[in-house]
Amino acid sequence: MIYTCYEMMQDCRAGKPEGWTYFLKQYVPLIRRFVAHYFPGRAADPVITELCKPASGLFQSREPAPERAFVADLRQYVLNAAQADQSSLQPETTIDTDTLTVALEPLTLTEKLVIWFETMRYADDDTGRILRMSPATARKIRDRGADLIRGHADSWSHTLLADNGLSLGHAAAATASDACPASKVFLDVIDGRATWQGREHMSRHVSGCWHCLDHYCRLLEVVDSLRAVQPLDEAEVGSYQHVLGIQPRQRSLWRRG
Repeated sequence: MIYTCYEMMQDCRAGKPEGWTYFLKQYVPLIRRFVAHYFPGRAADPVITELCKPASGLFQSREPAPERAFVADLRQYVLNAAQADQSSLQPETTIDTDTLTVALEPLTLTEKLVIWFETMRYADDDTGRILRMSPATARKIRDRGADLIRGHADSWSHTLLADNGLSLGHAAAATASDACPASKVFLDVIDGRATWQGREHMSRHVSGCWHCLDHYCRLLEVVDSLRAVQPLDEAEVGSYQHVLGIQPRQRSLWRRG
């Protein structure tokens, strides 16, 4: 029997234990992965507890969606929850998207994706894996990007993009417009289902839109993360069920759909 992400979201909204149990098993590993990546040293359990509250906006404020679109939203809820209980320190050296627009104008879309993954704290090896290029190629692109940015920024440091990643991500998200493609368009390109014309149209738009460049990178990150994580074992699921007051399910017939 297949239990889908659609059904999980509906069941979580209805407060059914099978929905929350599935969420714990399949998505706690992703929550841990995102927290460990963006907030090294932070514990993931407070974020997990926050997301499992009945009033959590993760389930109550949106309609059921395909798994990868859901995980993209989950990523944002995780980052917001992890930031909510700590003060945000201003980086010593700052940069904004306006400066990046001018500095990176000569670059191709693929090159801009490599640069943006640096704002998301992904090293050359991880970026190369996600974008299917060699780490050496990613490094060369970033070196060129650094030279361009130095020529337009008031000040520069080798951690400039990573240090400003969260603020750049918020700024990019705020530039969404009616012209921005839906997630399915990006996923069709990622999966190789898009036509040549559709891919070219999407690439032209994304190359000049920070919102969509950020969104494209997030979806690429989601696809990579889903490939990497394994579900929780039953003992860990049971531990979370006990802490969160979720009744355990009677049998295990589900697989990710």
